[in-house]
Amino acid sequence: MSTRAEGQLTQGQVLWTPPADARERFVLGRYLEWLRGERGLDFPGYDELWQWSVSDLEGFWSSVWDFFEIRSHAPYECVLGSREMPGAEWFPGARLNYAEHMVGRDEDLDSVAVVARSQSREPRELTFGDLREEVGRARAGLERLGVGPGDRVVAYLPNIPETLVAFLATASLGAIWATCPPEFGVRSVLHRLGQLEPKVLLAVAGYRYGDKHVDRREQVAEVRAGLPSLESVVHVPYVGDDDDALPSTVSWDELVAEPAELSFEPLLFAHPLYVLFSSGTTGLPKAIVHCHGGILIEHLKNGGFSWDLQPGDRLQWFTTTAWMMWNALVSVLLHRASIVMIDGNPAYPDLAFQWRLAEETKPTFFGLSPAFTMACRKEGLEPGRLFDLSSVRMVCEAGSPLPLEGYEWLYKQVGPDVYLNVGSGGTDVCTGLVQGYPMLPVYAGEMSAPCLGVDAAAYDLDGKPVVGQLGELVLRQPLPSMPVMFWNDPDGSRYRASYFEHYPGVWRFGDWIIFNERGSSMITGRSDATLNRGGVRLGTSEIYSVVEEIEEVLDSLIIHLEQTDELLLFVVLRAGIELDDALRKRMTTMLRTALSPRHAPDTIVAVPAIPRTMTGKKLEVPVKRILTGAAVSDVAASDALVDPDSIEPFAEFARERAETS
Repeated sequence: MSTRAEGQLTQGQVLWTPPADARERFVLGRYLEWLRGERGLDFPGYDELWQWSVSDLEGFWSSVWDFFEIRSHAPYECVLGSREMPGAEWFPGARLNYAEHMVGRDEDLDSVAVVARSQSREPRELTFGDLREEVGRARAGLERLGVGPGDRVVAYLPNIPETLVAFLATASLGAIWATCPPEFGVRSVLHRLGQLEPKVLLAVAGYRYGDKHVDRREQVAEVRAGLPSLESVVHVPYVGDDDDALPSTVSWDELVAEPAELSFEPLLFAHPLYVLFSSGTTGLPKAIVHCHGGILIEHLKNGGFSWDLQPGDRLQWFTTTAWMMWNALVSVLLHRASIVMIDGNPAYPDLAFQWRLAEETKPTFFGLSPAFTMACRKEGLEPGRLFDLSSVRMVCEAGSPLPLEGYEWLYKQVGPDVYLNVGSGGTDVCTGLVQGYPMLPVYAGEMSAPCLGVDAAAYDLDGKPVVGQLGELVLRQPLPSMPVMFWNDPDGSRYRASYFEHYPGVWRFGDWIIFNERGSSMITGRSDATLNRGGVRLGTSEIYSVVEEIEEVLDSLIIHLEQTDELLLFVVLRAGIELDDALRKRMTTMLRTALSPRHAPDTIVAVPAIPRTMTGKKLEVPVKRILTGAAVSDVAASDALVDPDSIEPFAEFARERAETS
């Protein structure tokens, strides 16, 4: 229930407190009661439970295994064969399959699993029974194409049911999955999927984005030519136009033509399930390999305890197949909850689209990005008044820091009794690291706690834990969903350099974070993009939250050049607005007043757009490198960006500065 006071919100203000019947209502509460009855462990609250979960990794993770009734075709020998980082060995001896837990159960076959909404197709729904039948057919089709354990099946597909079916069929065989959305350019696709030497590619010939048809036949042909390991290409019909065809391919209908009894290859816990990729703005993206057992147990834990997913729930969260949120979205099926698969432009025909869809599909769990939330707020949208959102009991925010104003706006729109779960995690672990749990209060501007089993802390530059001050987000003990390896990194050197070169034996995540005394936290931005002015580290998210509150500003990017100690602010302005001295002065004054004189920029420049990756991340580090003399081609793959043209104004600005210096 809400305890929000009227008026201006303050940092750390309690917005929601758990109800009196939390132990009966929430999955986490039932787990606490299960621990008491089955393990003789009695924890009065979350803090004590978290402390146990990181001090007794074997006890905690074995309890998660038992509580969620993970099915293994062979028993595990121990929970942790080795706890070294890197190199931790989880549940050796166990043999299981992620896909079996998704579609291998006999109960609830008539309940809805997938609600698909597209700007290219008619609406579609699949029950768990429908999904299981489709996966069985696709599995048999992949077997006819010669796919077996360890082979790679890749996709150039949007967020549609066929993508989910193909993924689960691939996983059931023990083959390895990876995907790119069709909006990715050829170079980005080959930089990712080409690393894997795949046997089978699934692709669409085009797609619709809002009211625009995008033909991808030429790109698919180039991708095929760039993947010499391919033995088969499967065409997934999609747009429905006459030109929606790919030559010399197996059709989707052929792939799923024959009914087949679904079976599941028993695999070692660490057997690769899928490969996720880093943003790829510089060089080849990291090919991050996640395993069947790690993703299974982590997504059971996270979806059950933090997201409180229960049979009959429904999650709506816009994502493309490029983002780890797609993998998290589909794992909702582990809990016998359903998912809304959204395909197309998430802001078409207007910003109200996702809210309108929520009224239609009635999700109990609604996922949003902070950028989208703040855009709705800035446009004056009132979804709480315009749409029936009464089905929603939890709103989750992830992808970037949510400003304080976003908390207030969401509670005003979705109602005081909705649980707001703000979290942060990443592709590298395919889950959250700090986020909310519905047995904890919601604090304005903060993420409620480190996740269960996650020994998270803030480290200073000397590798010492700090509380109440900015530090590097680190993990001091292993997680089952840490990558088992990077692809094509046989000696593990790239893996170690990515996470362990700063603090040996401790995983450095790459975010700046502040933990306070009660355990809640604030992410202030990426540590490799953090500003260090006058010896004081400044989080970029603090600056964005101030600048983007200004009515005339739509987006912004802040860069610190250490060599000259210059702070450069780039802004995207509303149509018809000019960046004059008065507006510059107002921005500078607001930053000085709201933050500090150190936050005041030396230069403010208007640009047409801020370069972002396909998952919405601002390109702070690549832009900084361009401004210090690097070539665009060396630091940013244009077809890995939402707007490939957005990087050029920064290169032009750098050239002009070089000419006048």
